[in-house]
Amino acid sequence: MDAIKSFFVHIPQPAQWFLAGVGALYISSKVLAYVDILVKLFVLSGTNLRKYGKKGTWAVVTGASDGLGKEFATQLAAKGFNLVLVSRTRAKLETLSKDLEQKFAGQGLQTKILAMDYTQDNDADYEALGKLIDGLDVGILINNVGQSHSIPVSFLETPRDELQNIVTINCLGTLKTTKVVAPGMVQRRRGLILTMGSFAGWMPTPFLATYSGSKAFLQHWNSSLAAELKPSGVDAYLVISYLVVSAMSKVRRPSLLIPLPKPFVRSALGKIGCASQAVAYTYTPYWSHALFQWVVENTIGAGHWFGIKTNLDMHKDIRRRALRKAEREAKKQ
Repeated sequence: MDAIKSFFVHIPQPAQWFLAGVGALYISSKVLAYVDILVKLFVLSGTNLRKYGKKGTWAVVTGASDGLGKEFATQLAAKGFNLVLVSRTRAKLETLSKDLEQKFAGQGLQTKILAMDYTQDNDADYEALGKLIDGLDVGILINNVGQSHSIPVSFLETPRDELQNIVTINCLGTLKTTKVVAPGMVQRRRGLILTMGSFAGWMPTPFLATYSGSKAFLQHWNSSLAAELKPSGVDAYLVISYLVVSAMSKVRRPSLLIPLPKPFVRSALGKIGCASQAVAYTYTPYWSHALFQWVVENTIGAGHWFGIKTNLDMHKDIRRRALRKAEREAKKQ
C-alpha cells in the first residue's frame, strides 16, 4: 500500500488529474450503462406491434407447434394477427390451428398451416411457403425454428447427422424462410423479423460448439440484415435468451433465471426496439437474463477464458448426469 502511495506522489499533478478523469469517466460509463438497462427493462415499452400491421395482418411463426413458437403464435393471435403456422408435424399444427381459432373465434382469427421438415432442406417446401403466403399481408416473421444437441457433447464426438441438422435448421432454415417472407415486407415498406438467438451464440459454449456457432452466425447475419432492411421500413432483431422451460432446453421447472414460455414471449413482444448498446439490433428482453448478461459483460466479458472454462465445466457435468440417467433407465428395461 505504501509503495502505491509513493508511486502516485511522484506522478506530476497534471498526470494525476488526467488519471483521475479517466477513472471517473470509466466509472460513469458503467453507471450510465446500468441505469440504461434498468430503464429499458422496467420503464420503457417497446415498439407497438401495430406499426407492422392493423388487425388481420398475418404473422408467420416457424417451429410453431411447441414451446416458444406455440406461445408466440398464441400471443400474436391475442393481439389480432392472423397466423401462418410452420412446423414439422402436421397433426400438432392442425390441433394448434383448431384450438386457436376456437379460442379467438370472437375476433375472426384465420390460420394457415404448413408441415415442413427443416432438416430436409427441400426447395419444394420453401416454394410451398411462398405460395401459401402469396397475396397475404404478412407483417411479422418469427424465426423460432431451431435445434440444439440432444445432450452436451464434444465437437469431435458430435454425430454427423446431429451436426448437419443443427446447421441446416438454425442457419439455412432461418435464412431461406426470411428470403421467402421478407420481400413482401420490403414491398409494403413495413414489417418485423424476430430471430431467436441464445446466450450460447453470445458467449462461446464448449460441448455445445455446433449449436453455439450456429447462433453466433445468426447474430452477425441479423445485424447485417437489419442494416440492409432498415431504409425499407422493415425492422429485424435478434432476441437473446438464456434457458426457458421447453422441450429443447429439457428444463421442466421455472426458476429466477429460467422462465416459462409465456412471460418470456410477453417480454420479447413488449421490448421490441430496446436494442443492446453492445451489438446493434439485438436485445435480451427477459429481465433476469438481461441483468445476468450485464454482469458477465461488465466483469469477465463474454469471450474471456474464465467464462468459457466455466461453461465447459458446467456442460461436462450436465453430460455426465445425462449419461448416468440414460444408464439407469436402460437397466430398468
